[in-house]
Amino acid sequence: MTEMLSDFIRALRAQDVRISPSEAIDAGAALELIGYENREILKQGLSHALAKSVDEKQAFDETFEQFFAFRSFSGGGGGGGAGAQSRDESEGSDETSEHDGQQGGAESSSGAMPGGGAGQGQGESSGESPEDAATADLLEILERGDRAELQRRLAEAARRSGVTDIRFFTQRGMYALKIQREMGSEKLDDLIAEARESADPAQQAEGERLRALREEFRAEVRDYVERQLALFAANAGRRLREEILETVRLTNVERSDMKLMHDLVRKMAKRLISLHSRRKKITRRGQLDVRRTIRVNIEYDGLLFHTIWKKRKIDRPKVMAICDVSGSVAQVARFLLMFLYALHDVIPNIRSFAFSGQLGEVTDLFEREEVERAIAETLERFGGSTDYGEAFETFEALAMDEIDRKTTVLVLGDARNNNAEPRADILRKIHDRARRVIFLNPEPRVSWNTGDSVMRVYEPCVDRALVCASLKDLERVVSDLLRTAV
Repeated sequence: MTEMLSDFIRALRAQDVRISPSEAIDAGAALELIGYENREILKQGLSHALAKSVDEKQAFDETFEQFFAFRSFSGGGGGGGAGAQSRDESEGSDETSEHDGQQGGAESSSGAMPGGGAGQGQGESSGESPEDAATADLLEILERGDRAELQRRLAEAARRSGVTDIRFFTQRGMYALKIQREMGSEKLDDLIAEARESADPAQQAEGERLRALREEFRAEVRDYVERQLALFAANAGRRLREEILETVRLTNVERSDMKLMHDLVRKMAKRLISLHSRRKKITRRGQLDVRRTIRVNIEYDGLLFHTIWKKRKIDRPKVMAICDVSGSVAQVARFLLMFLYALHDVIPNIRSFAFSGQLGEVTDLFEREEVERAIAETLERFGGSTDYGEAFETFEALAMDEIDRKTTVLVLGDARNNNAEPRADILRKIHDRARRVIFLNPEPRVSWNTGDSVMRVYEPCVDRALVCASLKDLERVVSDLLRTAV
């Protein structure tokens, strides 16, 4: 895959176009076939390989037009426009006439330029340093207003400067300065300074002309960096905000961020669905499946050419969620329930229970209403002083008979029981019947067992007790749940 295609894919991903490694490989294979000669064919070929949905097609079209756009150097200063026009008109002429034209125009276009306009083409043979050669090349390009060559040199310098890594608008000046230095602008600055300090009016006039060319050059570099910022950092601010919200404590989420948090939950759920939607089987190496082995080897007169090993099916789990929805835990319960029901395709068997003072089942509510509405009604319905013991007693009466070895029970709460009876014996019964019980506590571990917390009583009765305070924590718990289901 070429570096240009790699940068183009990065630009597409910056526009929220999802591209897998296999799709990138397909695009590389298509590019080898069609090349860069025909722009429309290139666009169609890459579009078929990289864009899937209608929204992605639209984002692809816009990004392609920006990425593969050719913007001419503005010229117009110090005779640059005329020089560019004459060069465009003279393309296709023989090498001798072009060489003569450059020599004949040296005096009029370069004048008494510091560094010697006529001798620029001799830089390598005269022992000129690479920095001086780069400056001479830059001056020559600016002098004759060579639009195509300037854009090519600008793209090369930008690549060496790593401009595709730009993410924030505050980095524009830094990358613009890097590109200018890569193209030899520091030496050009020295030449302008020398001309300004000279007492010779001709040198001073030459300095003013070079300063005008430099300003045009800087403007072109700034425009180029702006375009790269638009390509590679279009959604960088939003993604940075998402990264922060993924790790922030759910109890500290501002109301203004709730919509973005809901979008994040859906995005995470979609990612988990794509990973776990297919039922998996794990081969148990060393345990021969005798019946299947004999069956597949019948055609070989019973000789065991092919061996079949026993497999354990990773099936979709049954989940029962017991959520404390009191004020201190309500926000975490909201997002856990939202997460679980967003995964309905891979966790179809979910029973939900909410409690604060008393416990009640809310499964029907979530099947009947939209998730956000069901969560809001759940949080309104249950109130009162938190009592884990009474909640476990009610759960035992409602659902204990439905728990089997395929059931995972999630208990979400801070285990602050207001000094009531914790009824850890019921939690032990649940553990003995279920595949596993996971206790999710939104408080930091140092706060467990302080005040009226009874985590020390509940921890021996569960398989795992985890801190679960952010969306990242929720995603980790649910991913593990899907990966290790029976």
